[in-house]
This record gives sequence, C-alpha cells and structure tokens, in this order.
Amino acid sequence: MVMQADQTKQRFRGKNKAPKWVKPNDGHVSVMVLPLAVTNPADVSRLEKLFAAMWSVKRAVQRDARAKVDAFWAAGHERERDGAKKVRQRLGLTREALERCAYKHLEDAGHLKHHLSKALVMHMADEVWNGVRRHLFPDTTGRRHGRPKTGRRHGFTRIPGRARSHTTANKWETFRLVGTLTGHTTAYTGGGRHPVQQPRRMPVPTVPADGVPTGRTSASGRPVTRKATWWDHTGPLAVVFAGGPDSPRGDLVLPVRVSQRPGQWARVGHFLADPSKWHKVDLVRRRRTSAPGGWVYEAHLMVLGVGYASPAVRAMRERAASQDRIGGVDGNVSNLSIVSLPASLDRSDGAPASTEITLTPQERTLLEREARKRRGRARALERSRRATNAAQYRLSKRQARRAERRASSGLEPRGVSVPGGARAARVDGVPKQAFRRDRLSRGYRATRIRQAEAASSAAERRRHRARIIARQIIAVHGPVLVIEDCDIRAWYRLWGRRLSQTTPGMLVSALAVECEAAGGRLLRASTWSTALSQHCLCGERVRKTLRDRVHSCAACGLTGRRDLVSAALAAFVRFTDTDAPATAHLDTTASRHAQITFAQGLEEALRESTASIRTTTCGADHAAVPRQVRATSAPRTAGQQSRATPDETRPKRDHAGKPGRLPAAVRSSPSGDLRIKS
Repeated sequence: MVMQADQTKQRFRGKNKAPKWVKPNDGHVSVMVLPLAVTNPADVSRLEKLFAAMWSVKRAVQRDARAKVDAFWAAGHERERDGAKKVRQRLGLTREALERCAYKHLEDAGHLKHHLSKALVMHMADEVWNGVRRHLFPDTTGRRHGRPKTGRRHGFTRIPGRARSHTTANKWETFRLVGTLTGHTTAYTGGGRHPVQQPRRMPVPTVPADGVPTGRTSASGRPVTRKATWWDHTGPLAVVFAGGPDSPRGDLVLPVRVSQRPGQWARVGHFLADPSKWHKVDLVRRRRTSAPGGWVYEAHLMVLGVGYASPAVRAMRERAASQDRIGGVDGNVSNLSIVSLPASLDRSDGAPASTEITLTPQERTLLEREARKRRGRARALERSRRATNAAQYRLSKRQARRAERRASSGLEPRGVSVPGGARAARVDGVPKQAFRRDRLSRGYRATRIRQAEAASSAAERRRHRARIIARQIIAVHGPVLVIEDCDIRAWYRLWGRRLSQTTPGMLVSALAVECEAAGGRLLRASTWSTALSQHCLCGERVRKTLRDRVHSCAACGLTGRRDLVSAALAAFVRFTDTDAPATAHLDTTASRHAQITFAQGLEEALRESTASIRTTTCGADHAAVPRQVRATSAPRTAGQQSRATPDETRPKRDHAGKPGRLPAAVRSSPSGDLRIKS
C-alpha cells in the first residue's frame, strides 16, 4: 500500500542545476511583425477556436487570481500575525500556484486539449501573474496597480508564446518559425529570375518526406537515416503549432508573408538572416472587415539584438552624437519647444538654435476629417443599438409629444423604430438590462470593426510622426537634452482630447529613445526645484500665469516666447544625481553668461524658431486655458517648493530645492556638466 501511494503521488521537476542562460548583447531584444497568409477556411476556423480556448483559460485564471487577491487583503489579522508571505503561500498567490491552477482548468475542460498545449497554458498563467504581482508589490516609486480585472473577449488579441531553448537544440514548445530566408526568396523569385512575388493565396509548406542521413552506419554497412521533421525544412518561412495533445488535425502551418518592397529588404535580412537569433513568437490578431472571419493574423518575432536602423538614420545619429551641444525641451499642450547651445558657451563653436513643434495646417485638416468620421461612426453605432434593442430605450421628448398628439386626435399610435430617449432604468438609475446583454446586428459589428481599424491606423500614424520628429530634433540640437518632469496624465484631466491631437507624451517618449540611440540621454528635472517658466536667463524671477505666453523681463529687457525661454533655461539645469529629478537645480550663473555671450543671436532664437522642422505663428501671445473648477494642475513627481507658482495651489511641504541663485560652492561650471560621452 505504501509503494502504491508513492507511485500515485504527483512528482514535480526540481530546480535546474545547469547555469542560467542570459540574453546576449546586453539583453537587447527587438520585434519584427510577420503577416500570416491565412486564407484556408479550415485554418481560419482553427485559429478562431484557438483564441477562444486561450481566452477561456485566461479568464478562468484571472477570476481565480482576483478571488485570491480579495482573500489576501481581507486577511488583515493573519497578515499581521504570520506575515504577508505566508498568507500568499497559503492562498496560492505565487507563479507556480497559478500555473497549477491553469493546468487544472486544462484537465477539467477536456475539449481544451484539442486546441491548447500545456506550454501555452503555463505561459498564459505567467502573463496573469505579472499583473497580479504589480498589484501586490509596489514598484520603485512606491505605487501598486489596481485590483486585477477580467478583460473582454473582443479585446483578447495576443497569445504569448514561450521562448525557445538556447541550450537545447531544436526545442520550441509553442509557436515556432521554420524555414530560411534564402529558401523563401528562392521559392518566390523563380530561382532569382525576378523580384519577390508572393501570391495572395500562398501555398502551405509541408514537412520534408525524405529521410535524413544521421552520419552513422548500421552493422551491415548501410547508412542510417531518420525521419525528416520541420527542423529539416529549408524552404519558405512558416509558423508551425503542433496543437493540443488530443488534436486529430496535426500541425497548424501558417505561411509567412515578408515585405516585397525593395526598401524593406535590408530590414528583412537584418531580422531573418540568422535563425540562431530567433527567440520567441507571439500570435497576434487584428480586426479587419475585408479579411476572412474579420481578423488578420500576425506573428510577432522577438529577435535577440538591437532593432534595424537604415544607413541614413545611423549616419544621422553619428552626426548628432558628434555635436557638443546642450539643450532643453519645454513640453506644452499645443507645442513642443527646444533650444540648444554649444556646450562650451563659445560663439566660435556654434550659434543658439530653437525649434517649435506644432501641428501643420495639413495635419489639422486630417485630424478634423478623422474627427468627423469618428463622430459619424459613433452615431451609426448608437442608432444601430437603439434600433435592435428598442424596448430598452424610452421615447425622446419630441417623440413623446408626437405620440400624445396622435392619441388626443384619435389616431392609431405609430411605431418608433429608433427611440431617442434615455435608457430604460430603475429608480436608482441602473439600467434594467445590462449593455452586454443587448443584441447586436451585423451592421453594428462591421461598423465597430471599422472604427477599431481607423483608431489603430491613427495611432500608428501618431507613433510614426513622433519618431520622425524626434530624429529631426536630435539632428539639430544633439542627443543631450533636459525636460521638466511632469505627469501628462493630469494634462488629460484639464485639456482632455486636445492632447490626443498633439500627443506631447508620445513625442517625449520617442525623443528619449532617439537620444539614447544616439549616445545621449533625455534628463528629467523637477519643476519644484527649478520653476523654469517663472525665471529669466538673468536669474530674476518673472511671474507669469498660464495665459501669459510672452516672457518679458524688466531687469534685463529680454523678450521672447515663454516656452522657448523655459527650454533655454532647461539647458542650464544641473543635477547632483541624473537619475533623481529632485536633485535638479538651475545654474543661473551659466545662463547669464550665455545671455551675455550670445546676446542678439540668443534673443532672436527665443523670439521665433531658427530650425525649420515644424513652426507656427498663430497663437503666439495667448494659449487657451480651461476654466479650473478645482485646484488641479500637472502634479510634480519630486519634491515641493515652499511657494507655489501662479495658478497652481499647493500645500506647503518640504521642498527639494529653492529656485534662484545657488551658493558658489554648489554652482556648476559653464563648461557643461550635462555632456554625456559614449
């Protein structure tokens, strides 16, 4: 009986005794999007069932994790008595426990084994644990994420794959990329006779059928061969998934479509030429009405190494890295201002340069057109929902008066196909029927898909614009820049959708990436210890409200745009610790020295842009400021000043540093403490 109990006891694998594998090249990874040619109805159906099965597992694990988190916070006395770690272990709030929970769901639902593998389920449990961990444990700033939630099915668009083994040959546990770039080009170029021409319906590669010699001989002297597998496939590229353990359909093979444009071929070779750098494949789907099933599928290939940069971009970054300049950036709701000077503050080394990034008339016209289309789609969705669920809406005032007039005249009531009133609700305002219970027509679903496609395209255009502008900025001003450390989320509470047009946060993020790529850095300075918008280059304090867009100093006579003056002052911010924005202070000695040295050239740069990237002349004196019904402004991320700036009410607390002139022992030399040499 004891022996039988030992045999039935579940055994787990212990810790790996081999040395831990680490990512090469300083851990740099990049991602390439590979479109998949899914045109076979059987493959489309199988992919839909695969995503449905993965969503059911993720939802079940998320619900279990949410219940465990609620139980963890409810056990306050137990946490105080035994410690939080023991409570988490008892409730199963660990990575291993969530993986076992996902395995149990896979075993209990037998139909899931037709579509899912154990490795896929385990990796999905790891994704859920990452969200739970961000809720349980604070980050470096001391913040925790909110209570874990269960998403919606139509928002589930990504199945994470598991990384391949770089210590064991030929080991991909989930999605794997097979084939070679050479075999792909040979198959679709006619042996090199014409450019790459991939048909719309690409043929599905098959497993090699011939035997593969092993290099050994049998006792009789004959060469020993083995059965060919996908590892021996050297033809066109494809993504292969073996399916679930109970799947009778075999491997799911999805052909890969690479870019056929000549300008993209160097980028394709950068990612796909060396299969040893392939790390992981994620399966992603996007909405598209014209595609079979309403979805297009992509394979996101993670490659070990840095991303691709064209020769022109690399040359531009090298030229930017060779510039010995210091600059400042001032972010605003409607524009982004940049001012840079030579780091030596010598006129022989260069002149001051200023740039103001704004929306061009063409971009404003495009945004207005997109806004009209978006409002039209929203109205179409609302009309469709009301027409399909007419019983859940009341009549509008106009429709009700019309019904009363017909009733008073003795006429038969006329049916209303689209009621225009409010949602039918209870006394407390809760709708009688939840919106998720409504019936949705095919037209509603098609319009919703088109709306999602338009939003995705607009977001990609904004990201591309941010990257282009960031490269233009560092090409003119160099890769060493300083910006105020503001929380843009508070700007959205003040100005709302206005920021979705100018995207200041996206521009700043792209600028930080480009600065690091060029060998520099975008440093962040606390606004409480610098107060750049309330100072002049001469060191005097010039108070301004948010509506004042022109800087005018009575002490030195300097006049210029407020944003450009703030950007110029940011170039003279010094840091005790570059990683701590609260240690920033304004070096007014260096700024006054630069004002005297460059004189007229600096004043001209502060009045208007000198570098023609994106400039504008409208709205130079005033900016639209919303009516503040409460004391709300962009929160500062470090420290407090003893006296708040205008229009920003703050309680008095310990400040990180008082703006103004610093003692001589603390002042930095004007030679440029911000220069970063790679």
